[in-house]
Amino acid sequence: MAQTEAQADFPQLADPYRRELLAHCYRMLGSVHDAEDLVQETYLRAWRAYDKFEGRSSLRTWLHTIATRACLTALESRGKRPLPTGLGAPSSSASDELITQDEVPWLEPIPDTMIDGGGTADPASVVGSRESVRLAFIAALQHLPPKQRAVLILRDVLKWKAAEVAEQLELTTAAVNSALQRAHAAMGKAGLTEESVQEPDDAEQRRLLDSWMAAFEAKDMRAIVRLFTEDAVWEMPPFIGWYQGPETIGQLIDTSCPAKGPGDQRLVPTTANGQPAFGLYMIDPETGDHKAFQLQVLDIVGGRVRHCVAFFETSLFETFGLPAVLPAQR
Repeated sequence: MAQTEAQADFPQLADPYRRELLAHCYRMLGSVHDAEDLVQETYLRAWRAYDKFEGRSSLRTWLHTIATRACLTALESRGKRPLPTGLGAPSSSASDELITQDEVPWLEPIPDTMIDGGGTADPASVVGSRESVRLAFIAALQHLPPKQRAVLILRDVLKWKAAEVAEQLELTTAAVNSALQRAHAAMGKAGLTEESVQEPDDAEQRRLLDSWMAAFEAKDMRAIVRLFTEDAVWEMPPFIGWYQGPETIGQLIDTSCPAKGPGDQRLVPTTANGQPAFGLYMIDPETGDHKAFQLQVLDIVGGRVRHCVAFFETSLFETFGLPAVLPAQR
């Protein structure tokens, strides 16, 4: 099919919005891989329709509208993507049997490098983007019905007016306001406030992350326990259990982690969802190499770790640009 002159101009005009559209689709879907697919679908739909684009809204708004509708269509055939804490079960004991549910479409983390615009983005917009992709925020969004989810994101994250959201989602303004009110009530129950996503002091955070690396690489259980807040939570999809409190978490790591002592684990720092993260590698006793084991995403409050999600889906290492294997240190 021959492209029109307008379609030929489309890639240059639309590409600057790719990262924020990826973040938008990720908020809607909770999966970095699904989000990438929906961004591609958005650009294909937009390119096909671009010669009919009349400019009554900005190109950015038009692209977000197409992306939102594509996500809503996709969600008709997909369930929510939870974390173990979102399954409704009480916290587990460290001595409980570890049970996996591989058929659950678990929430996925997203690398900051995919959505923060690199070194060219405005710092204020980077901070705002990272706050709106925090794991706790994305996990809470997954429990909203799709249209409520879309309304909250469009109103609170993208700052659209109620009338704009109503027009794009083919709702009344009253319906938009009602959906936003219900979404706020649901998110409030999740304990999400501005204070819950405050950034720690950089120097304080560096000290904590250095201590975290040292403690895990030495498997120093006393040091690991000291790094958690009193109400800390540890969860590790696809295992369905979740664990609360430093002592319980420490007992779980001590008894269930295959590392036997210093040198068995190596950590590589990265960032995910606007939060510090680590790729953790476990030693292969036969070769001495360290192989991808889990991706840890940390939530830090007051110089300690309040929440750690350890994702055991090792295909995420490639998504984060991390190697699958760290060669043995000779």
